Amino acid sequence: MIDRDHDLSIVRQAKVVNLARSTVYYEPRPVSTEDLALVRRLDEPHLDYPFAGAQILRSLLRREGVCIGLRHVATLMKRMGIAAIYRRPSTSKPAPATRSITTCCAG
Repeated sequence: MIDRDHDLSIVRQAKVVNLARSTVYYEPRPVSTEDLALVRRLDEPHLDYPFAGAQILRSLLRREGVCIGLRHVATLMKRMGIAAIYRRPSTSKPAPATRSITTCCAG
């Protein structure tokens, strides 16, 4: 989309495409090998305990000798796309739009 060798400047090309200039210069960092190893270790207890959230998974990893923080576990879980399975609030209440309107005609 953005050509660095084009006659038009990068600033103008970004403006034409409606992108922020910082987006053009952004280079994503590769995932570190330590994080990849942690992801593999997080996957095992998550499969055994699918109801476990970040706090429980952190505790399980700490028992194995891995020193890791709660935020790091939560971030890795978000990247992996895993979440604890638990009952969400108000799941048995019907939506207001599904209620039928009843009229009473006595007469």
